[in-house]
Amino acid sequence: MLLANDITGSMSSLGCPYDNSCVESFFASMKKELIYRNKYDTLEDVQRDAFKYIELFYNRKRLHSSLGYKSPVSYRLSLQAA
Repeated sequence: MLLANDITGSMSSLGCPYDNSCVESFFASMKKELIYRNKYDTLEDVQRDAFKYIELFYNRKRLHSSLGYKSPVSYRLSLQAA
């Protein structure tokens, strides 16, 4: 299916266990904090909530320990100001 849609399945070298860990962590958080807490009737409902979760909560408000307990937007802005 990936090849049929011209998608690269992995960007790292063969056997590297870290290539998808960031994405897996993100999706685990999204499932726990959003998906499992709601019932969806349509794909459009899922897409709308996923967009809101990512753009309005995850990137702007959710604190990340790997970013010094800043949100991704706050972290990026602090780098630009430096």
